[in-house]
Amino acid sequence: AVLLGLVGGTDTGEAALPAKFEEAGCSFQKVPALEGAHSVTQPDGTSKRWNTDPPTTGPHYGIAAIFGIYDEELQLARVVHNLEHGGIFIFYGEDVPDATVAQLEAFYDDHKTGTIMAPLDRLGDEFALGAWVVDGDTDNGFLAKCTQFDEDTVSAFLRALQFRGPERFDPADLQPGH
Repeated sequence: AVLLGLVGGTDTGEAALPAKFEEAGCSFQKVPALEGAHSVTQPDGTSKRWNTDPPTTGPHYGIAAIFGIYDEELQLARVVHNLEHGGIFIFYGEDVPDATVAQLEAFYDDHKTGTIMAPLDRLGDEFALGAWVVDGDTDNGFLAKCTQFDEDTVSAFLRALQFRGPERFDPADLQPGH
């Protein structure tokens, strides 16, 4: 096996993510970040500028969602604000099997800090992971969509991208209920 991203010891593993997700049968997008203005004036508003679906960067509502796990869809303009603070979202579609949702919930239980999980029906049979990273020469939104849960692949996304948003918050402030 070839080990990627170990030179210098500072790489988060970000460069290896596209191949890792492709190998797991998932899609993976890395798009230029949009300006994070608090220009969405209603919590359930949207922005025509969002360049991923679900959105990972850009205009958003001024108040973030409370970190946690939900059984109803969230207001995406609030969740983008969570990503701005270094959070990660896990959304799952209405046709994702219950067994996969249970795997995602168990994963969430071990990764609650800085993670928000909720259904997003329009994803169909896919679940999505999203992050906003501004770090060094990286200023991007990241979105992965999968139909099968692979713990190693999902863990790699969080390890590489979580807590690297444009507005850094101490992970202690990104606990469920906050």
